[in-house]
Amino acid sequence: MPRPRKASAPSLPAASVESSPDPVVANVPEAMAAAIEDFGNVLTLERGRSSHTLSGYESDLRQGAAWLAACRGVRDWREVTTAQARDWLYSLGGDRFAVASLARKLSALRGFARHLVREEIRPDDFTALLQGPKRVRRVPGTLTGGEIGRLLAAPQGGDAFALRDRALLELFYSSGLRVSELAGLTLQQVDLDNGFLRVFGKGAKERVVPVGGRAAEALGAYLVAGRPAFVKSRTGSALFLSERGGPLSRKTLWVIVQKYAAKAGIERGVKPHQLRHSFASHLLGGGADLRSIQEMLGHANLATTQIYTAVEDKRLVEQHAKFHPRNRE
Repeated sequence: MPRPRKASAPSLPAASVESSPDPVVANVPEAMAAAIEDFGNVLTLERGRSSHTLSGYESDLRQGAAWLAACRGVRDWREVTTAQARDWLYSLGGDRFAVASLARKLSALRGFARHLVREEIRPDDFTALLQGPKRVRRVPGTLTGGEIGRLLAAPQGGDAFALRDRALLELFYSSGLRVSELAGLTLQQVDLDNGFLRVFGKGAKERVVPVGGRAAEALGAYLVAGRPAFVKSRTGSALFLSERGGPLSRKTLWVIVQKYAAKAGIERGVKPHQLRHSFASHLLGGGADLRSIQEMLGHANLATTQIYTAVEDKRLVEQHAKFHPRNRE
């Protein structure tokens, strides 16, 4: 198949071509489905991608295959043209998908197209001339020091639930974990004697994350007097346990954070990942360097961590406006 002529990279507008068929209902041609499955095996076995990433990529690619089959009559990935791929992405425009979702779908398609070239299924990358929607990085929402203090103090008492929830919130803020990382922690990953966790983040990459003094104290109390109360006959090595003895789900973590945010009198909505953002923002405000924060957060690129400088810049502007004498009436 000849390589497409180089031209200006087409961007993805908001306009729609055809509405995309439901990827669950639509039939994906057998050859296209088999290629997607092979790509999934490569992601899992050779590149160590997480099941979450794999599921998202496969879902996006199956959706694209279903649309190409239904709307363009394509039966094999070797038939797909750049124009057809662009048409599918156009069809997702408007208000149906957020910019981040569109960017993820294009990322999945690009990775898959490169896989087809490597496997010599195609001679060319049909996504080379595609240009995705521009992603505007939003400044992460963070909590103030006072709000964090009230939130962490909200779990009161010495019962197993209070001990668990206090340790969970302290560790969340102390170590800046992702929700999935916190939910997936095991006893083997915790080293309280040396004050750190071994965390397996995106792509199964391991990193060492410090545990602060108060978090270590709360976690120690939970391990001694809290966790044993949740242990059942089939309980595994999960660190934070539910009432049934299994690991806490991400949904339950969300409910716990919401519960104590309300109890702490924080009127604005609080989401679990705001503790991670607050961790990074407060470290930066306290003088920590970006490279160290990057390592603790597990960001692959420093550019991802630099978004927190915008939070700090905003705080400095607000402090100047509030306290500089020439800004007062």
